[in-house]
Amino acid sequence: QVHLVESGGGLVQAGGSLRLSCAASGRTFSSNVMGWFRQAPGKERELVARISWSGGRTDYSDSVKGRFTISRDNAKNAVYLQMNSLKPEDTAVYYCAAASTSYSGGAYITDYAYWGQGTQVTVSS
Repeated sequence: QVHLVESGGGLVQAGGSLRLSCAASGRTFSSNVMGWFRQAPGKERELVARISWSGGRTDYSDSVKGRFTISRDNAKNAVYLQMNSLKPEDTAVYYCAAASTSYSGGAYITDYAYWGQGTQVTVSS
């Protein structure tokens, strides 16, 4: 059975940093695009960052560009999200996800077939 488990969320003051981790088990995702999404109360789930299977390409939403960094370690079957200069509007549940197909996709939420349970990030002002 496939599991994606996020960790590293918590409460932080504005301007602070957090590093989210996502550990995958049950199968390897070394050939899949991986993404981080977030969902704030009353809002739709949005793609924050995604990373290609090799780690050679990354994409970010405009709201986090320059502050967040996505990375992966295929040997550990893990993906990370370093979040710096956090703002109150970054408060949300953050989800790790893996695209359903190898070597492609990942631009749309429907591209992702595997999801973690989410980790809460709260940024106080």
